[in-house]
Amino acid sequence: MHIMSFIKQLVESNWFQTFIIVVIVLNGIILGLETNDGWSAPVHSALKIIDGLCLFIFVVELVLKLMVYRLSFFTKGWNIFDFVIVVISLIPSSGGLSILRAFRILRVLRLITAVDSFRRVVSGMLLAIPGVGSVAGLLLLVFYISGVLSTMLFGATFPQWFGSLGDSMYSLFQIMTLESWSMGIVRPIMVVHPYAWAFFIPFITVTTFTVLNLFIGIVVDAMATVKEAEAKELQQDNGEIEIETMIMNLQKEVRALRDDLNTPSLSKPK
Repeated sequence: MHIMSFIKQLVESNWFQTFIIVVIVLNGIILGLETNDGWSAPVHSALKIIDGLCLFIFVVELVLKLMVYRLSFFTKGWNIFDFVIVVISLIPSSGGLSILRAFRILRVLRLITAVDSFRRVVSGMLLAIPGVGSVAGLLLLVFYISGVLSTMLFGATFPQWFGSLGDSMYSLFQIMTLESWSMGIVRPIMVVHPYAWAFFIPFITVTTFTVLNLFIGIVVDAMATVKEAEAKELQQDNGEIEIETMIMNLQKEVRALRDDLNTPSLSKPK
């Protein structure tokens, strides 16, 4: 029990988490350096050794956490994510599975689980998926209607941009991102169709300045919800720690009182 308690304190300590983050960053740098074919054979061998050492550290970390948390380890999605990443790295990458060598870079994604701020951002994005899906559906509807209209209005005179529904939607996507939309597309169209601005300005207003800001608002609101939930969880954990501390203090006082009662008193001389 003392060993398991020591291992639990180890894997939950701040210095151990910092060490794992450093190893993840080092492993990412090593994998990036391995893409350079200009290194000499000794350098390539050294890089492979360091990469193997990093993988060994990840495996040891995973084994320690499994020893401490056992099946409860798989109750958290981030732990499952780490487990899958490490397992993929352990698959032999020879023969027909040589393509799996490229997936070793996925180990860098463990930074998401190791760094609280990264994890909070991803959690917020995942929480925002239902709302983002609704906004995406609305945006697709606007794109479809605008694509049909622009094909009918400008397809005959500017087939390179609006000759078909697909071309029109792609051009509208370019316009929505504000990439060369004025001088590259709209102004040439206005030479032939002077009132084309009456179509493009409302489209940009609805898509760029309204719908896309809804995406941002939903994600920010979801991140705030995640942060609030983490704060409540931390407050609850602190409360449980305080209760455990009070119980331990009471146990010490009861033990001391019991020892005093069991100790025979010395008779005073008359």
